Amino acid sequence: MQADQQHDDVHERKGAGTVTQTMRTLLALRELILDGELPPGVRISELWVSERLGVSRTPVRAALIRLEEEGLLESIPAGGFAARSFTASEIGDSIALRGALEGFAARLAAERGVDRSTMRDLRDCVEQIDEILEGELSHEKFSAYVDANGRFHRVLAGACNSSVVTRQIDRVMTLPFASASAFVMVQSIDAGARDMLLIAQSQHRAVLDAIENREGSRAEALMREHAKIAHHNLKAALDNHKALTQLAGGKLIRMPGRRA
Repeated sequence: MQADQQHDDVHERKGAGTVTQTMRTLLALRELILDGELPPGVRISELWVSERLGVSRTPVRAALIRLEEEGLLESIPAGGFAARSFTASEIGDSIALRGALEGFAARLAAERGVDRSTMRDLRDCVEQIDEILEGELSHEKFSAYVDANGRFHRVLAGACNSSVVTRQIDRVMTLPFASASAFVMVQSIDAGARDMLLIAQSQHRAVLDAIENREGSRAEALMREHAKIAHHNLKAALDNHKALTQLAGGKLIRMPGRRA
């Protein structure tokens, strides 16, 4: 019986190791795609990825399937997968979908109530962003804003106390360019960057106020409006070649005249 238990423990450790390796491969492969090392429409070689990342082909296959489910890859007629390209309209739809889901989550949070610990975490995020926005905005501060803003949106998604809604928000966040911070870094070259970040921060505070006052409709409307900032940043990136080069995954955006 002890031998059987030891065998089970070894099997579980191997299984956990496989999951970890697959996740690492997934993250690394996603980065290769967003960096443009695997161009849209070109068949991805499992062998090349395996050698490039120093892993076996098993986690590579699992990562490719997962990235197809996320929408970053597509299957091709010849077999296998290739990176997708995206139109501005498709990206806009992803942003709008994220805004709708986050709005619904904020509405539920307001109507159902949020515990003190979660509200404290949300307030901490907002206060951290206040500190980041003090003084001159450097590249490091933009990076810090991305982290703090991402945390705010994650905590807010969980504040609705609905695993169904939170799971759907997690899914939409994996869509290319749909996350709340996807276009923040392109603002670093925009003279009006501070104004946009201050507007976003005022919306953060307003939605927390709506949640605390149990104003569900207002909280939902604010989060939908908040997503429009990402639409503004998308347009700015498309209108500015330098901004587009600073956007992670910018090479995946299908511009007029650019072949997919």
